[in-house]
Amino acid sequence: MKLYHHPLSGHSHRARLFVSLLGLPHELVEVDLMAGAHKAPEFLKLNPFGQVPLLDDDGVVVADSNAILVYLAKKAGRTDWLPDDPAGAAAVQRWLSVAAGDVAYGPAAARLITVFGAKYDADEVIARAHVLLKRLEARLSVQEWLASEHPTIADVAIYSYVARAPEGNVDLSDYPAVNAFLRRIEDLPGFVPFARTPVGLAA
Repeated sequence: MKLYHHPLSGHSHRARLFVSLLGLPHELVEVDLMAGAHKAPEFLKLNPFGQVPLLDDDGVVVADSNAILVYLAKKAGRTDWLPDDPAGAAAVQRWLSVAAGDVAYGPAAARLITVFGAKYDADEVIARAHVLLKRLEARLSVQEWLASEHPTIADVAIYSYVARAPEGNVDLSDYPAVNAFLRRIEDLPGFVPFARTPVGLAA
């Protein structure tokens, strides 16, 4: 099993974190985004969207970080991480959609400005991040995990960019329940940290 990734990509970290939490043997293959390796013809054959992460499981190729989380949970038969029942599966999917939407256009976009020089409106994406963080704070103030009484891939999908939100000038100090949630993820057996970048509020 090969996981193509970049160490500063939060989407990549989701996949790397989950494969480690599951304890699955894997090989990490770093893709040099700065050199444009993700747009090279050989990589585009694997993923025409030219994005990391990408999982190659003995010829089964899975692109998109959230799709990789689903694939790995199903492959490992881990219904604790991805429930089979309709309500449980829907609860997880709800937060995968948040990860692909609110997180991507909030804290992830804010961090892209400072880490990768993306041309977003900083005030706009930081404001979006705080809207999301208030919603997360409300949810996590009444239960420890987002979709269940135990961790699921929903929590893995949300973690990386929220944990590094300060790098995008998004202050987490007013969100105690969110910070406690981040620490719970970090205490899970098999946790691997997301690389830190000394920019924004983390400088």
